[in-house]
Amino acid sequence: MNASLRMIVLLSVVGLSACAGMEARSTYSPEPRSPTIMDADEEYIAYVERVARRRGLEVVWVNVPRVSAEQVEQTAGEPK
Repeated sequence: MNASLRMIVLLSVVGLSACAGMEARSTYSPEPRSPTIMDADEEYIAYVERVARRRGLEVVWVNVPRVSAEQVEQTAGEPK
């Protein structure tokens, strides 16, 4: 009985410490960065997947579309 009580207390302490450690990470937001040619074209991917979902299709990207050099040049001139 004494050993099971210790185990319950130990698991409670470990569980509470794990919950306390999660709060700091939930507020993390990475700094925005300028796009490069190696970045995926998120807007196009979202558009294609949205249209496919409406039609009942599943999209599997073999080669993920990348941001073109023209798109990188356009966003490079925009103020941050």
